[in-house]
Amino acid sequence: MIKKVIYILGQNHRNPSLKTNYEFLKKSEKWSLEKLEEYQLKKLQKLLKTAYKHSEFYRLKYDELKVDINDIKSLEDLKKIPVTTKNDLINFTDKIQTNLKFKKTFLATTSGSSGESLRFFRDEHADSFNRASIERGYSWFGIKPWERNGYFWGFNFSVSKQIKNKFLDFLQNRFRIFSYEEKALKNFIKKSKKAKYIHGYSSMIYHTAVLINKLNLSKPKNIKLIKGTSEKVFDSYKPEIKKAFGIDIISEYGATESGIIAFECKNGNMHLNMEGVVVEQVDDEILVTNLQMLSFPIIRYKIGDYISLAPRDKKCSCGKEHLILEEVTGRIGENVYGFKNTYPSLYFYYIFKNLSKKEGVFLNYQVIQYKKGNLVFLIESKINIDVEKKLINEIVKYFKKDINFEIKQQSNFVYNKGKLKNFISKINE
Repeated sequence: MIKKVIYILGQNHRNPSLKTNYEFLKKSEKWSLEKLEEYQLKKLQKLLKTAYKHSEFYRLKYDELKVDINDIKSLEDLKKIPVTTKNDLINFTDKIQTNLKFKKTFLATTSGSSGESLRFFRDEHADSFNRASIERGYSWFGIKPWERNGYFWGFNFSVSKQIKNKFLDFLQNRFRIFSYEEKALKNFIKKSKKAKYIHGYSSMIYHTAVLINKLNLSKPKNIKLIKGTSEKVFDSYKPEIKKAFGIDIISEYGATESGIIAFECKNGNMHLNMEGVVVEQVDDEILVTNLQMLSFPIIRYKIGDYISLAPRDKKCSCGKEHLILEEVTGRIGENVYGFKNTYPSLYFYYIFKNLSKKEGVFLNYQVIQYKKGNLVFLIESKINIDVEKKLINEIVKYFKKDINFEIKQQSNFVYNKGKLKNFISKINE
């Protein structure tokens, strides 16, 4: 009870509109698809007017391209609006930030995993709406945000930052891991005995599961939710996690600048957070428009991921009519160079996806290109001759004879050094 009181007091102080937003989201999750899209259109029209009037970047850009925001009379009309890129956000941060005055804003910082870090100010409503969206997802699994939880996030910061993080963790009844060594993982597992949910980097949740299974450790029995975020949840992670914790890992998809985009329900479908964002699939890439953030408008933002949206008529038995994100295929990465041709790094995703879907073979991998026309496939687990042949067949199917390659079984992966190109299943960059 005391943890609930502490959480609510902290929430009311930091995010006074969170409760209102959460109550709205719990009502709107029962809306029809048509009503959800009506709401999206109204919010979109308001967002565009606000951006044009109060953001120098959007006003100048739309004037230059002769874009009339009054022409947006349907969600389909959103295609008339130009795309915004990560470079735009970084190079024109101050000009994108609106001149509106808010009672409260928060400094938001992206990780910079795919380039330069972005720093902008998010208004309290948008921040609260984003947190309420996460809490709604938790509610689908019977989770209360103040319940004991484990967090795979963070590093050994300065002493002052560690003290701050520990205080914030106390307010949220949370414990986190600061070191990924075996001793720290064992300590985290011990603390997990009383936790109701764990969340954070999916690769680290996977490694914890591997340790539990490998050492035959006593398994946490009270976990109701395991949520992977920040990184893609690969098929190869799922069997180990299910074996270690007794439940499947689910996905939350979003980004600091875009907000929560989708959250997986109990039936395994990733429902778009339609009240918060409009999602488009253009040439298999995702474009995101944040409907709630007026301090720093995110409009048709090319986030840098390949996705696949389910058909509009696909229904989930959970009853929610929110559109479904079929799959986040992966981060748009560097090219792979053959002797004659150039290939997208996405090919690696398909190679290992085919093995898991068609053959039931789940592998963690890293692919390294030291020089043109040559690849090294590092496989974490031991594989037999039959599996190796199947892997070779898939590689040849995509690269033909344009690339020479070798397959090595190696538990410790190699990370980027200098001009080394590597494509790793464990880092969604």
